[in-house]
Amino acid sequence: MATDPQLLERIQLLEGRLAILEAVEEIRRLKSDYAALVDDRYARGAPRASEELADRAQRIASLFTEDAVWDGGPALGVCQGRAELAKRMAQPTLLFSWHYFVKPRIEVEGDQARGRWDLLAPCTTADGRPHWMAGVEDDEYRRVDGVWLHSAMKLRVVFMAPHETGWARLPRAASS
Repeated sequence: MATDPQLLERIQLLEGRLAILEAVEEIRRLKSDYAALVDDRYARGAPRASEELADRAQRIASLFTEDAVWDGGPALGVCQGRAELAKRMAQPTLLFSWHYFVKPRIEVEGDQARGRWDLLAPCTTADGRPHWMAGVEDDEYRRVDGVWLHSAMKLRVVFMAPHETGWARLPRAASS
């Protein structure tokens, strides 16, 4: 049976495109799992008990490569590797958070990918005050043994505004 070279080429191109779409969907699911676990560290307006936090922290760390870098910026610090990340996630700095990651921009190149997500996170600070936090997360991903994991995550906070006043009264940035 003769095989049409153009048909084989089209099939290979379609397989490549499908692999990229599947990778993007797996990365979206990875980010969703991360957000759900980070938020699940809180219950009834307070951090969970330490043994529950330790479990969530280990599950969060498992979503990262062994050598991953988690950069929460000046307020949250930087962690290198799963062990440091698990330790950091077991010590929440808030009383409540709910992460909404939106507008994903994901680029896949083989077993590596980059993503940028806008973040809206209503949260309650340690002093009991509700806030709005908005930011951008730039991520790097790597496929390890067929599974997509975060290899780097960097948060840039755009604003953190008290709920009572909102962001409308924040000082304006100097224009360039």
